[in-house]
Amino acid sequence: MVAFYFRRNSVALKDYFDIALIVTAIALIISVILQNKGVGLGGLTGNDSGGVFTQRRGIEKTLFYVTIGLAVLFFILVFVTVLLSK
Repeated sequence: MVAFYFRRNSVALKDYFDIALIVTAIALIISVILQNKGVGLGGLTGNDSGGVFTQRRGIEKTLFYVTIGLAVLFFILVFVTVLLSK
């Protein structure tokens, strides 16, 4: 009886982690895309677009830290999801 209860709840817990993983992945993709302002199609082929590196300020700095946080959260969720699937 206890094994059935644990198995049933672990599947539900895995489902919650899967949903959180999908939401985090979408948010991470959006935050990375938002950081690529001013990047032309020349960057895809390796051509230098002549951009100058400037220091991040304001919303760019916040978006940079949010992206790092989302990446860390993504890898933690992947690790926990793999552990729950075994």
